[in-house]
Amino acid sequence: MFGRRKKKGAAEDAAGEAEQVVDSVDTEADEEGERERVRLEPAPRPEGPWDSAEVREPGEGRVDLGGLFVPGVDGMELRVEVAGDAIVAATVVLRDSAVQLQAFAAPKREGIWGEVREEIATGITQQGGVIDEVEGPLGWELRAQVPVQLPDGTGGFQVVRFIGVDGPRWFLRGVISGRGAVEPGTAGLLEQIFRDTVVVRGEGPMAPRDPIVLKLPNDAQMVPEGVQQEEQGSRFAGGMGQLQRGPEITEVR
Repeated sequence: MFGRRKKKGAAEDAAGEAEQVVDSVDTEADEEGERERVRLEPAPRPEGPWDSAEVREPGEGRVDLGGLFVPGVDGMELRVEVAGDAIVAATVVLRDSAVQLQAFAAPKREGIWGEVREEIATGITQQGGVIDEVEGPLGWELRAQVPVQLPDGTGGFQVVRFIGVDGPRWFLRGVISGRGAVEPGTAGLLEQIFRDTVVVRGEGPMAPRDPIVLKLPNDAQMVPEGVQQEEQGSRFAGGMGQLQRGPEITEVR
């Protein structure tokens, strides 16, 4: 009698061990699938953004920032951001919306946008923010409510959209803020500016995620923060202190 019970227990133990092995295999398969998902080769970009080798005249209709050629449109204001002595980001302000552009080095045959999205999402949720990952006009993006301190000292949220595209040995990230983030349907022109941006990666060695350094255009007007432009016909204005830091809470490094 005891022998039969012992035999039954052994069978149950064997079944349990088999189930654990299956669970382990499934877990490993899921982890491998996750790794494959975030390390896919860059997808085709039939509508941009463009690599410098794909555009015959990148400076035609665009502002030359060295590592980026940014499309110029009527009524836009162009701001730059510095890290130390280097210019690493540009923001196009258009009426009540803005898109920040920042390019990074990336592996030749491995896209990093999937991995970067996860890191951004984790960082924002750890701060108490809210993340929604959706497939938008430019592919997968993050629509986020980022905790910020309001001018009166109380806490609030800033709505931003993180967009990104993998290219050959580079990754271009955009952060849309203002009305274009709150009402995504109004951001068509900002999205087109992002699509039509040209990235100049260069041939020199760079570590993955190193920012592609920018430069001021030769005809840039340096306008201090808080000073209004007198010349309305100016195509853009550049200034080290102009870019607001709100969308950069989860800056990729």
